[in-house]
Amino acid sequence: MKTNTTYKIYPIIAPSALSLKSINFYLVKQDESLTLVDAGMNDDVCWNALQQTLNENGFTVGDITEILLTHHHGDHVGLVNRITELHPIPVYAHSKSIPRLKRDPDFLSMRIEFYKQLYLEMGCGELGDKQVAYLFNAVNNNKDQKLNGDIIAITEKHWLNFEVIEFPGHAPDQIAFLDREGKRLLAGDLLIEHISSNALIEPDENGNRMLTLVDHIDSLKRCSALQVNLLFPGHGNVIEQPGHLIEKRLNSIERKSQKILALIGSGISTGNELAKEFYKQKYIAEFPLVMSEIIGHLDYLEYQGKVTKQLVENVVHYQAK
Repeated sequence: MKTNTTYKIYPIIAPSALSLKSINFYLVKQDESLTLVDAGMNDDVCWNALQQTLNENGFTVGDITEILLTHHHGDHVGLVNRITELHPIPVYAHSKSIPRLKRDPDFLSMRIEFYKQLYLEMGCGELGDKQVAYLFNAVNNNKDQKLNGDIIAITEKHWLNFEVIEFPGHAPDQIAFLDREGKRLLAGDLLIEHISSNALIEPDENGNRMLTLVDHIDSLKRCSALQVNLLFPGHGNVIEQPGHLIEKRLNSIERKSQKILALIGSGISTGNELAKEFYKQKYIAEFPLVMSEIIGHLDYLEYQGKVTKQLVENVVHYQAK
């Protein structure tokens, strides 16, 4: 779709002490609209960064006409309630975001059962049980993270003069907003300059495991084919000419996959034992993340036909072909 719309993008950069370096979200001025793309964390650092960017450019919260969300993670949706309570405006997201953002009880229960079964199959034992207990308690502990207003599903390929592109992998509901004429992409967590974006293992709406790493690789390749000049990420620096970095990330995935395949070839057969061997001390400190990484690579290796698997006493064992 060709338009004559002029986009002005105002990055909102909130510093973060974490490895993320910063929490980024964006104001986009086009025609009569002032769109907020993502909404940071629910904290004063992000709120003050939003206020400062608005003030510096002659805007107020009352000038924002809608919020678009790239995906449902808490560091991208945190200020939605705070903004919409002050200034009721529509909030748009992928349809898969809605049960997650509304904290639908049936969806959350299904998700807990999914991880319970997953950690059992991977042979995770006590640490798996502990993580499932954490998820169970989080249903009540994180009630306040529910988005209060209506969330409208983005169903069209063009929205507010953006091209909407689905980029699953890091999250099943991740979408990006393309300014094709300006060759600029607001890309959520698809690509981050200083760290790799994790393809987090998640269930689909029916409780089936998605091939998130396979999806992430496909998303990176499709992003590269767009040949954008500027990619606006959810964290860190704006990325110029992202093609080279995408190639670097794809190569890194392949190297890690080969290392895991070599461990399987050496006789380490369960997801849990592979995670312990591959990640060493990180295994306990970052258990859900490292298990997600290992399972993603196991699914990728199986998808490529490089491994087979066998269920023995409820635990899946992998063998190299």
